[in-house]
Amino acid sequence: MFSITGITGNVGGSVANRLLAAGRPIRAVVRDGRKGDAWAERGCEVAIADITDAAALASAFKGAEGVFVLVPHPAFGFPEAQEIAATLKSALEKARPGRVVYLSTIGAQASEPNLLTQHTIIEQTLSALPMPITFLRPAWFMENSSWDVVPARENGVISSFLQPLDKPVPMVATADVGRVAAQLLQETWTRRRVVELEGPRRVTPDEIAATLAELLCRPVRSESVPRGTWEPLFRSQGMQNPTPRIRMLDGFNEGWIEFENGAAGSQKGDVALKTVLQTLVEREGK
Repeated sequence: MFSITGITGNVGGSVANRLLAAGRPIRAVVRDGRKGDAWAERGCEVAIADITDAAALASAFKGAEGVFVLVPHPAFGFPEAQEIAATLKSALEKARPGRVVYLSTIGAQASEPNLLTQHTIIEQTLSALPMPITFLRPAWFMENSSWDVVPARENGVISSFLQPLDKPVPMVATADVGRVAAQLLQETWTRRRVVELEGPRRVTPDEIAATLAELLCRPVRSESVPRGTWEPLFRSQGMQNPTPRIRMLDGFNEGWIEFENGAAGSQKGDVALKTVLQTLVEREGK
């Protein structure tokens, strides 16, 4: 039995689908019981638990051979991350599953505070668990380009916070993340380990624009959003404290958000950027 949190999302759903295809039983951990109905129809157990409820999580994790942990996104503030880390640690210590895979992020080892620091905090807390745990650190999700499809189709311009526009960025498809996470859950290891994951090759913002141009059959170019406009822009979008997000973007652009072992030490996925963008274009076109 494998307990899967975040199963209603792209990554968690991919993990569950991979395990089901391998004939492994699944316990879908959901906050809303209605969202578990589709999984129940596929023969899965359903457990209702919130990420902040240690007792409910322990029950959802109890008896599991492996647990996949995905915390909600966008990130919580740092105090909330500390609370969630403590809750997860308590639940896992009580449930004692055989092993754990926690979905972390590229740059979790970075010392500079930024939006991804929640994963740094949670990794540090969960490292003390007595059971084997893998911290899966994926790159920037290719699916983040979903925001680019409409402006590319309508205006032929996509705005990029990743800069400069010709700088290769480590990116990965959520399908690759789900596939690797499912593989890890079925492996045997001891203590703590880190697995870093990116796509077949690194991608530039200019390449995203060029690929969208090809798929949409119209000219598309990328355009840098000036750094000085980020804070008022994010605040206008309702973000009360944009600093962590700004520092995360700085980290990618300046290179200090990177894999701990660099590009040479990361595992490479199979799914190409064009495959992901094709799916996004088809989805946005409906």
